[in-house]
Amino acid sequence: MSITNEIKESFKKGTTLHKLIYLNLGLFLAVQIVRIVLFLSNSYDLFPGFLNYLAVPANLEVLAKRPWTLITYMFLHVDFIHILFNLLWLYWFGTIFIQELGLKKLLSTYLLGGLTGGIFYVIFYNLFPVFEGVRGESVALGASASVMAVVVAVATYQPNRRMHLVLIGPVKIIYIALAMFVFTSLVDFSVNTGGKIAHIGGALTGFLFAYYYRRGKDITKGFDRSMDKIATWFKPGKDNLKVTYKRNTGQKPPADDLEYKKQKTQEQKEIDQILDKISKAGYDSLSSREKELLFKMSDKK
Repeated sequence: MSITNEIKESFKKGTTLHKLIYLNLGLFLAVQIVRIVLFLSNSYDLFPGFLNYLAVPANLEVLAKRPWTLITYMFLHVDFIHILFNLLWLYWFGTIFIQELGLKKLLSTYLLGGLTGGIFYVIFYNLFPVFEGVRGESVALGASASVMAVVVAVATYQPNRRMHLVLIGPVKIIYIALAMFVFTSLVDFSVNTGGKIAHIGGALTGFLFAYYYRRGKDITKGFDRSMDKIATWFKPGKDNLKVTYKRNTGQKPPADDLEYKKQKTQEQKEIDQILDKISKAGYDSLSSREKELLFKMSDKK
């Protein structure tokens, strides 16, 4: 199998967390390739214009012509250090998020955090006179607002859970999240102001989601339905759908479509029960069999 095929296969079989990391890395590499090509062709002055088609602009007239930038900006990085720290935080806290809140909610929180962060950035830059001189040229990019939403959501939902830090030892997640938020979003607000405003929007999204989720209210439910509807646009029609079965070790394959559907329904029922148990008592309340089944089903997806 070629490297390209291995990457494709890994992307298909990976969890939502892996796919988010791959998308960020993929776009980062694409940006670097364009950057190199423009430099070698003595056209590097075109690079800022290229980025502007993906980064979210503060200028409302430009944003109206490039509405997609509210999505693309949250996967866009130019500097290696920027993407490195964003993806490290996303991996560390995204892993805990999946254990506590589930795969589907990770995607919703990431996207909503990024959208809110982008909207906050645009509103602040058009509302306050201090930004008048830079509003026309200013753009925002990076996954920081989305990552901040994930970090704050985990810290709000399970504030007393501990994370082991090198040279320090176990520290409560709430303290780690607070330190991250203060140092990256509030300290020296005159530097990278647009990014810090976006951080605040992402943090607010993560806090509200986890706060209401602990009280049995899911504020991302409508967003989830919209995402599911969009996903159906890219699925083949029923006429073109072919059902294939793979033999799993120790498990009898279904005899026909009817038995296959019954088997999938039973599996989904078990997964729903496990997710419900996680939402009420946390990931640690699961038995070894339940944890194994959860991760097995996650790999299938």
